[in-house]
Amino acid sequence: MTDAGFAAVDLGASSGRVIVGQVAQGRVELTEVNRFPNLPVRAGGTLHWDILGLYRGVLDGLRAAERAGGLVSAGIDSWAVDYGLLDSGGALIGNPVHYRDGRTDGVMERTFGVVPAEELYAVTGLQMLPFNTVYQLVAAGPAALAAARTLLLIPDLLSYWLTGEMGAEITNASTTQLYDVRESRWSGELMGRLNIPRGIFPDLRRPGDSAGVLRPDVLAEIRRSEPLPVTVVGSHDTASAVVAVPAAGENFAYISCGTWSLVGVELAEPVQTADALAANFTNEVGVDGTIRFLRNVMGLWLLQESLRTWNAHGLPADLETLLFDAARVPAFTAVIDPDNPALLAPGDMPERIARACQDLGQPPPQNQAATVRCIMDSLALAYRAGVLDAERLSGRSVDVVHLVGGGSRNELLCQLTADACAVPVVAGPVEAAALGNVLVQARAARVVDGGLGDLRSVVAASSELRRYEPQGDVSRWRAAAERVR
Repeated sequence: MTDAGFAAVDLGASSGRVIVGQVAQGRVELTEVNRFPNLPVRAGGTLHWDILGLYRGVLDGLRAAERAGGLVSAGIDSWAVDYGLLDSGGALIGNPVHYRDGRTDGVMERTFGVVPAEELYAVTGLQMLPFNTVYQLVAAGPAALAAARTLLLIPDLLSYWLTGEMGAEITNASTTQLYDVRESRWSGELMGRLNIPRGIFPDLRRPGDSAGVLRPDVLAEIRRSEPLPVTVVGSHDTASAVVAVPAAGENFAYISCGTWSLVGVELAEPVQTADALAANFTNEVGVDGTIRFLRNVMGLWLLQESLRTWNAHGLPADLETLLFDAARVPAFTAVIDPDNPALLAPGDMPERIARACQDLGQPPPQNQAATVRCIMDSLALAYRAGVLDAERLSGRSVDVVHLVGGGSRNELLCQLTADACAVPVVAGPVEAAALGNVLVQARAARVVDGGLGDLRSVVAASSELRRYEPQGDVSRWRAAAERVR
């Protein structure tokens, strides 16, 4: 490995980390230098992100990366849809609101009265999710927006604090439901119809562009004397994660599995058919102009929130033990729709899962292991539906499923996904978003060359991957799917 390092700031919905990647001789090596919690804060009845706490974690991480030496650039990725508003002096107007806050309840349906879902989809190609940026802005209302001069999505806000330069990275902009996916621009028409001021949206920029250099005060904060460039990466963490899918060829599906799970295929053009809208598939922009044709699935949030609930009640909540015990619970004892809206907000997840089972006429899980098995079976069913729908709607055949992100360490989930999808699952890398972030920076710095296939070859050569072959009778999964319709 060389001494040249690339700092990937990778912010997830439950934690953030700063990871240094070194790239040389067709391989990349990652070193985590700082990890910090991402804990929302409820104040005045509204759920907020602790954005200053996250920024502190970023600065601490960059300082640690600087101590490691040889730092060439930094890049930031995070979750999508949430934003900060800035006033005319560039100051933040209030803490960004968390997408799980209840302020958007019912707003999506009201918005359809102004712009029908079919028209929104024809322009944006975006999945109808109640917390999309457009519905957050409609919920905020004209008075709140009147004081704003600029809207920055979370990674763009942090980048602005680091560099003093504003912009809107395209992979994240495409998740707002205010971006014209075919024209590759903001949709001023949609903004006008919804009374959202067009002027608050900054110019678009693309992965590989420059986001500026660290401000002098930031350089002093991280104890660096030389300028440090910030490179625009796929700032939606899924866009960066898909860069790091170690696929060969195009006949693959991916599952980026963390707090959320994103299940889809990579395409050259969006699919905006009536069937795709009915299936609630999204067309988000990927790195190098690709389209992430995918469906959001609630993901490991169900497990994370269950563990939090058990911990709060003093119950044993060791994940490894629970997964071991869950593997011995009979399959399909109880299954639910993991995308049930009742499971979105924080709260007593095991109780809500039990209630969802009862609503479907199934006996609820009787213990913690049974609850975990219900979550695992239900997620695998949702992944199966996502892969099959992606094939059907896009015309792209799927020979293998690549499962990347934190969920790739969950052996039970990986095996169940292979069984459900009836194709092999290749698990890994774990830190896919950070890897994709690093590789886009390295390409911008001319340390690596080529397109996505070349970057993925670097990932495959650098990662420990595990392959899961499908087992059992797939007809059992078809029968189980009928129970949650």
